[in-house]
Amino acid sequence: MKIKCVLVDDEPLAIKVLENYFANFTDFEVIGTFNNALEALEFINSNLVDAVFLDINMPMMTGFELIHLIESKTKVIITTAFREFAAESYDLDVLDYLVKPIPLPRFIKCINKITTEYQLKHNIKIESHRVEPHIFIKVDKKMIKINIDEILFVEGMKEYIKVITPEKTYITHKSLTALTDELPTDRFMRIHKSYLIATDKVKSIEGNRIQIASFTLPIGRNYSKEVKTKIFE
Repeated sequence: MKIKCVLVDDEPLAIKVLENYFANFTDFEVIGTFNNALEALEFINSNLVDAVFLDINMPMMTGFELIHLIESKTKVIITTAFREFAAESYDLDVLDYLVKPIPLPRFIKCINKITTEYQLKHNIKIESHRVEPHIFIKVDKKMIKINIDEILFVEGMKEYIKVITPEKTYITHKSLTALTDELPTDRFMRIHKSYLIATDKVKSIEGNRIQIASFTLPIGRNYSKEVKTKIFE
């Protein structure tokens, strides 16, 4: 039996991102997507829905207004670009609160919460979800999936970044800081204002230079102590 989910957001791209994430989880099924809260309400209360991913700021009816009308059998996960509504949402007994752009590792934590709730409710065992950690970046109007294990380092170039893997280099319109927030901090770190590296890919360090594969990268003066501490520990 699959865990049935509904996505409600007036931004089509936000729904697309979640659909791409859900494609990795075979125990979950997206049974409906809605840009309109009123249509979503009718569907949710007329069908078996285990979880609804819900934006807050929508026309006609806000996410918070919709929550009050959803039957309690459905778990609610807020998806929003605003952090300041978190306290109010938990007063409404939402299961989770995801801040856009939603990194895949954070989404997986949410999926695990839903799975746990489903197990408790139905007293059944669901296989743990093992998916190769990855990110999606937009390259030439296409969303490209890159496995995190493949990333050697990322280089910032003003309004763009280069994601370097052993096989290919990807260029996308994104800030280095934004991508840093999407990657696990135990595996990646900034070594320079323009470089983010995968710490397990380091071959050597000499002075203020670091070797990754065939690339030699500079270590920024302000990053030097932290970088060497983390690499050598």
